[in-house]
Amino acid sequence: MVFKHNVLFNSMMASESNEKNIKQAAIYFFLATVITWYFVEWSPIYMSLNQKILSCCIAGAKWNVQMIAALVLMDERRWVFLRNIGVICLIGAIILIPYSISSLAGMENGTMFFLLSLVVSVSVMMVAYYYNVKKMKIGLGWFIGWVLCLVIAVAFQSFLVFGIHVC
Repeated sequence: MVFKHNVLFNSMMASESNEKNIKQAAIYFFLATVITWYFVEWSPIYMSLNQKILSCCIAGAKWNVQMIAALVLMDERRWVFLRNIGVICLIGAIILIPYSISSLAGMENGTMFFLLSLVVSVSVMMVAYYYNVKKMKIGLGWFIGWVLCLVIAVAFQSFLVFGIHVC
């Protein structure tokens, strides 16, 4: 009888923990989305609302691919992983805030500040994602997959949003 009680208790605790991780991940991704939209809204390089929407959709798609992959391919650690990458996404968005504030205040909204903000944000997210994968011991393939998603997202941003063609 004690064994059944322990199994039930552990199952309930895991369920509560998963629920907490799910809620936290949702909050982190929501906040990151709002901050990112604000960043895009104040950027000098987007000429239309369609560009802004497409840009945000592309940026969000790379995270959605990772979330879907985690839900489908990961073991019970999926919820911790999703919470962690939600934090990483939020950190990347928070790094964009100084640009947004300076742009809103009319101090600086140039293209170089915009691009530098993006480079710093992506660099910090890349390092954080790598360390998360190592800490969770889930295999370097997750990091490589995210970097691949990032490269594809940058290519789509260049080609679809800004019409930059390599050839």
